[in-house]
Amino acid sequence: MRVRFVVSMSIMALVGGLWGVAQVKDFRPVTEAMLRNPAPGDWLNWRRTDNAWGYSPLDQINRQNVQQLQLAWSWAMDDTGSQQATPLVYDGIMYLPNPRGVIQALDAATGDLIWEYRPGVAPARAPAPTGGGEQTDIPRLAQQPATAGAGDGGRGIQRNLAIYGDRIFGTTNDAHIVAVDARTGTLVWDTAVADSRLGYEYTSGPIVVRGKVIAGMTGCTRYKEDVCFITGHDAATGKELWRTSTIARPGEPGGDTWGDLPLAFRAGSDAWIPGSYDADTNLVYWGTAQAKPWARAVRGTDEAALYTNSTLALDPDTGRMKWYFQHIPGETLDMDEVFENILVDTGGRKSLFKMGKLGILWQLDRTTGAFIRSTDLGYQNILDVDQHTGKVAYRPGKIPQVGVELDFCPSTAGFKSWRAMAFSPQTNAVYIPINLNCEIATFGRGAAERVLGGGGVGPVRRKNTKHPTSDGQLGEFLALDIRSGKILWRHRTPSPSNTAALATAGGLVFGGDWDRHMYAYEAATGKVLWQTRLPTSAQGFPITYLAKGKQYVAMPAGIGGGSWSTLIPVELAPEIRRPNSGNALLVFALPGGSGSPRESQTR
Repeated sequence: MRVRFVVSMSIMALVGGLWGVAQVKDFRPVTEAMLRNPAPGDWLNWRRTDNAWGYSPLDQINRQNVQQLQLAWSWAMDDTGSQQATPLVYDGIMYLPNPRGVIQALDAATGDLIWEYRPGVAPARAPAPTGGGEQTDIPRLAQQPATAGAGDGGRGIQRNLAIYGDRIFGTTNDAHIVAVDARTGTLVWDTAVADSRLGYEYTSGPIVVRGKVIAGMTGCTRYKEDVCFITGHDAATGKELWRTSTIARPGEPGGDTWGDLPLAFRAGSDAWIPGSYDADTNLVYWGTAQAKPWARAVRGTDEAALYTNSTLALDPDTGRMKWYFQHIPGETLDMDEVFENILVDTGGRKSLFKMGKLGILWQLDRTTGAFIRSTDLGYQNILDVDQHTGKVAYRPGKIPQVGVELDFCPSTAGFKSWRAMAFSPQTNAVYIPINLNCEIATFGRGAAERVLGGGGVGPVRRKNTKHPTSDGQLGEFLALDIRSGKILWRHRTPSPSNTAALATAGGLVFGGDWDRHMYAYEAATGKVLWQTRLPTSAQGFPITYLAKGKQYVAMPAGIGGGSWSTLIPVELAPEIRRPNSGNALLVFALPGGSGSPRESQTR
């Protein structure tokens, strides 16, 4: 690990672009208390709050007036990588992650650029040095050409940022964590966490808990002398404070679940989606991905392969694992369970809800990790879950063998992916973006030989199909009551649902599809109350916020998005076309000036 400090703004000419000389005025540092309980008009965390609800208490835009939504402003983003952004908004300023580690600060009411941080590119113009510190030569590798990355068809993804104090924290595709000044975009520190030449990278940004910047590593597909991990860093300096492996090492607890495979040939368990936090339990909850290569027969073990496809509960101060729950031990069909952890108290239990590619909603006790129950949407045909123990059993004929054709639902793209669910306390429902698809596949060994640099996911000859109960549709957006497990409503579309869900106190849920639609649903009934068309696919994590007393809804649009976006609709709905460029943010509001007096006082 290398920590690089920047103490003079002139250094930006060497290590990163700082475009424009404007700065955020009257900035107030973000405290721990603010992060744990954000102001109603702010969006301070990945899913707004630590519990990952993706829910806003704003109701200026509601069921009665949402039909009046109109475009307020838009912003063209970098087109050099996949766009899956979550903007942050604090006190009327939007901090926007772009592909390739670019961070921008915009006026959230107008879309005007305040500053831009661009790593590895010399600025066209930078402010004069402010003095007061030693200038340090900090070499930095240029951003690399796009190749395959976790959960997507290209590297350079930056799903989210974090904010704390007077700094914005981001991650890069060359396995660095950076801190920039929230007022000016000046680079404050830059920590190289792992060697990107071994494949390590970040595709999601960090979260901040108790002064620790916590991030999960990905890029663990190929064999190397180490594994994936989650790290905690001092927010002030970038110094690494702890590192927790997401794969059980030989000789450690759980190490025998990989059989006799040495560490170098234990791959996968990437931690590529941000975690959640519960201040009451003081635990961070993080998901891990499947083992690599995907098929047991190719990777060389039939055992559980801890801690793949698990939910991990970590102490944020030490990284110590307090408990884990492995959803699918020995998973063998690329059925990820790495996704968001939604924290809800229900039925007298402090619960954690999670859904992976199979479309099974898991409910765990988030204090102990004990299994409570699972709710299957009824679309998958791969395995069964024992409702008393939570243990899974593969159905006959669903464990792949090399060279043998296998028909299964979902495809390796999954019914559910990184497009996060939202939870509304008004309806006690989660809102889930779905892709209804299956696959006929033949797994092979190919180049997945057991040598350093080998491995990978393993070759798969693949034919995608629409789900037999989909009525010819690919997309579905559905509401599920978390108490009863009952599906409340569903809305199907010809192309996949392609964004995270956003729920609001206005009785609304927002989402979007691959065919460039953005929808506002009535949360209780699923009725489409408003829709519009975007320049390219709705894609990323929509948010809502207040700026100058007025509520806005921001929807990202863009390219990339993994096989869910780049393969499934192209193959199964060729009549639908989307532009292959156009990363952007579209921001909508009601006509007129600022919001109601009550909502203007939320700060």
